[in-house]
Amino acid sequence: MKYELVIFDFDGTLADTRESIVLTFQASMKELGLRVASDEECAATIGLTLEGGFKAIFPNLPPEKIRLCAATYRRIFSERMKNYLPPLFPGVKEILEALKASGHTLTIASSRHRHGTEGFLKEYGIFDLFSLVLGAAEVERPKPDPEAVLKTMNILHFTPAETLVVGDMPFDILMGKGAGADTCGVSWGNSDRAALTAAGATYVIDSFKEILDITEQRRMQNGTYGGVRGR
Repeated sequence: MKYELVIFDFDGTLADTRESIVLTFQASMKELGLRVASDEECAATIGLTLEGGFKAIFPNLPPEKIRLCAATYRRIFSERMKNYLPPLFPGVKEILEALKASGHTLTIASSRHRHGTEGFLKEYGIFDLFSLVLGAAEVERPKPDPEAVLKTMNILHFTPAETLVVGDMPFDILMGKGAGADTCGVSWGNSDRAALTAAGATYVIDSFKEILDITEQRRMQNGTYGGVRGR
């Protein structure tokens, strides 16, 4: 039984946005007179909402300061992106086109705002490949809550058994698992194989083209794929 619906994370899964995100976090902190967090601290929040990310780094900041941090980030990021487009990871466009051509329904569940994600997709020339894009404003409960996956399945009329969630962070894996879907962790993003495996990923892959094989068949209990045990 092949997967019919493939739900992708964006940052660190399709696009290499790590440097842009980390530098914008740090620029925001500097502008607001906060401690400038390390690259690793900032990258560890990718997949959370902006508010959630700043809260994770500065747990004692009051809500109004967290909101100011997020607003400052959005302004700085928007200015930076006027002159820079983060690259897609190798093979992403071609594999997405192949998945679409083979009849799969493709969507995105991201913690960034939907209009920003859609803007990137249009710049890359892949916007029309996706049937639905959900961002932070489209859900009440962000990752790792399963709401985005459940909402996607409900809107497009798919079951968990037909769905595969693909992402680079444990938040993505937990989101998919919470909705009852299988999950695929990608090792080239902002997390690592060990963390994705610990989160319970059904598969962990090292190349985007491996998704083509995974989407064509469901692995048996305790089966193997690419040297990685299925769940």
